[in-house]
Amino acid sequence: MAHERRHRGTHPEDASFFSDQQIPKLREALSEYCWLLSRHYATASSLKLVGDKFQLSERQRMLLMRSACSDSQRTNRQTNQVDNHDLQGQQVFIDGFNLLITIESALSDAYVFVGQDGCYRDLASVHGTYKRVQETLEAVNLTGRVLSDLKVEQATWLLDKPVSNSGRLKQILDEQAVRNSWNWHTELHPNPDDELSRVDGIVISTDSVILDSAKRWFHLNACVIHQMTEFSRLVDLRSLTA
Repeated sequence: MAHERRHRGTHPEDASFFSDQQIPKLREALSEYCWLLSRHYATASSLKLVGDKFQLSERQRMLLMRSACSDSQRTNRQTNQVDNHDLQGQQVFIDGFNLLITIESALSDAYVFVGQDGCYRDLASVHGTYKRVQETLEAVNLTGRVLSDLKVEQATWLLDKPVSNSGRLKQILDEQAVRNSWNWHTELHPNPDDELSRVDGIVISTDSVILDSAKRWFHLNACVIHQMTEFSRLVDLRSLTA
């Protein structure tokens, strides 16, 4: 990566799409969408039905899609979630792009949303190519410090090999591990989702598919974001009954 690019996850219309006036509508829309999913209605048609009813923009519909889950999914994910003290002396496996992109977005002052399952998620996407942003190195180092504070024994970062520049991100992660004496290493995989569904250890991700298969998982991006004392764009979309 010859030079740093733009910020991560910012969008010129987000201040309008996710204003205080929009949040009650989005919260209600998410609740109705999750109600449909809990009763096994099709995902695409349910999203269209709710999106049309509430006259949501494409970006608002994307938010609903990333924030929703059925009642049974939420219960399963919350049951398998481990606490901070459970990480001491443990090995963790990190869904690298999933974690870093959310942290980069938060550091870029983009919106981060609390979904129905309690997970923090952003609206950024790599679209097959990962481009370093100004906050990348800070995101890596902030994550490393939190893992160290949690007394994690070893961390394995898994990156999608097909994503362009994944090798360069691996280099950054490995260099920072050596520089800070962090016990982690980085692996490139054709499909990290499959690998993370099989590992015998604690998984770090907020990807819905991974969470539904993980036996134990930890919500690291929440811990990292809570270290950012000046971050103010965390929006909780959960209904009162969630």
